[in-house]
Amino acid sequence: MQGKSAFRFNINKLYNTICKIPNTDEVTLLLYMLLHRNSSVKQDIMRRPDIQLLVTPILQILYHAPNNTSHHIYMSLIILLILSEDETFNKRIHEIMLKGVNWYTERSISEISLGGLLILVVIRTIQYNMFKMRDKYLHTNCLAALANMSAQFTSLHPYVSQRLLSLFETLAKKHARLETKIRTQPSVSSDNTTITINGTTANTDLIQDLTILEEVLRMVLEIINSCLTHRLAHNPNLIYTLLYKKDIFQPFRMHSAFQDIVQNIDSVINFFSYKLEQKDQSQLGVSQVLTTIQQGTSEWPHDRLRKFPELKFKYVEEEQPEEFFIPYVWSVVCQSALLHWNAENIKLFSPHSGEQTTIIVC
Repeated sequence: MQGKSAFRFNINKLYNTICKIPNTDEVTLLLYMLLHRNSSVKQDIMRRPDIQLLVTPILQILYHAPNNTSHHIYMSLIILLILSEDETFNKRIHEIMLKGVNWYTERSISEISLGGLLILVVIRTIQYNMFKMRDKYLHTNCLAALANMSAQFTSLHPYVSQRLLSLFETLAKKHARLETKIRTQPSVSSDNTTITINGTTANTDLIQDLTILEEVLRMVLEIINSCLTHRLAHNPNLIYTLLYKKDIFQPFRMHSAFQDIVQNIDSVINFFSYKLEQKDQSQLGVSQVLTTIQQGTSEWPHDRLRKFPELKFKYVEEEQPEEFFIPYVWSVVCQSALLHWNAENIKLFSPHSGEQTTIIVC
């Protein structure tokens, strides 16, 4: 730029270096700053044909969450959320095929798209958070990234489709247990810790848990619905899994918080169930069912589904990001620099735990 001094660097060398070196806290923080604060770098990265070199190490951080700090997990998820804001990225990740992803050990998958692997890892992160960290904001970031990508889900692997429906099933079972617990708990309690809903007196913590869980359930349903609305013809494996798992939606068909969106999913289930009923049941194996589904997609009436607002989420840095970043950056400096630090004088963070008490909110 004329009249202004500008810092120049070779973006190709920087990109290749970031992709090659281990994805430590330092690398993740640098990548976050480049994507969040430098639009030119962000645009260049989005156009990269080898984006898998950048994304795969981030997925490994999330996959090995127990071995990483919560802050490193947060930053990795935020990077995915920023990437998912771009439609080109969301399309491209389903065109890139990966082979021999040896670090993913839940199931041996000979070949999967980068998009499919990303969905698997994010779902796994949600499930890990449910049972270990129980952090609402981590859930928010995971679901926001999946929601941004959902309208571009393409040719989802059978296992990816299964895991997406299994996530909903797990949440649904947890929802049923929590509702039962609220209904059956003793009604006598302190006035400060109970509220009354539909004639049932319940502990406010339980009600809050139920509210959060219903928000998560609703979002998962919206992600499934978004995929069916925009990419139904391109996801026969998801339709197959919906038919196989159709009973998991039964408790929500008459639930006021979910009824409208479950009706859309039921429309798909009923349409393809009818198509299968017209076939000779004795001849229906997996391949025949998938063939029938693929044929049925060409006859699917596009106006049958109720329209919902498009799912679009954008990362917004909190009003006082320094409360998160200053302790985090200094903890990384303390751990990485070849200097001696007097632990007794450190006030910004706990030098012994590797974890900080502040959290990032998106």
